[in-house]
Amino acid sequence: LFDFMDKTAKYAPLAERMRPATLDEFIGQEHIVGEGSILRRAIKADILGSCIFYGPPGTGKTTLAHIIAENTNADFVKLNAVTSGVADAKKVITEARENLRLYGRKTYLLLDECHRWSKAQSDCVLEAIENGTIIFIGSTTENPYASMTGAIVSRCRVFEFKRLTVKDIELGIRRALNSKKGFGDMAVDISNDAVTGIAIMAGGDLRTALNALELAILTTKPDKNGVIKITTM
Repeated sequence: LFDFMDKTAKYAPLAERMRPATLDEFIGQEHIVGEGSILRRAIKADILGSCIFYGPPGTGKTTLAHIIAENTNADFVKLNAVTSGVADAKKVITEARENLRLYGRKTYLLLDECHRWSKAQSDCVLEAIENGTIIFIGSTTENPYASMTGAIVSRCRVFEFKRLTVKDIELGIRRALNSKKGFGDMAVDISNDAVTGIAIMAGGDLRTALNALELAILTTKPDKNGVIKITTM
């Protein structure tokens, strides 16, 4: 089992391998998780209430939810609105109610693509959010005020994620090049212009940048000294 897990981690996409595990590793969104921010303090104190993260892809919404999961003493359940329905939500709520009653353990429900839930699906979690049976974290690329049931939005604090800056993405690329989870064990020589070029091309999406970096490195043949050289075209 552990061998399988190690191999799965090894062959996971670079963006997944480099997913930050702590707030200190998190890149960008200083207006949300910067030092002294309400959200950062709530996460560290383990008192985060229901919230919705919305913004462009690759800006850290799901990553921040995973960090919350790693820094809480609560249970953490993840669903995707495209593939889950009322029955799935009700099962989570039932188990959350029992864990709260028997063990005093809270349950976070992370719902990816939360704007895809219908009104009926949204309504089934309203009472559980309101009475604290679950702590809801919705993740979406759509403006929740226009795309989600108002009753859900009114019970959550909404945080808007911005596109990452070129400097943010350059930082993510450098980390991937230097980390053992990335290409730190490989001889890679990449020019500063190439790093900046990838960062600009990504358009504020770190996942896109890391995918491009991974493709460039894995498809470039090493030179006679075994060094993979990446330059601008």
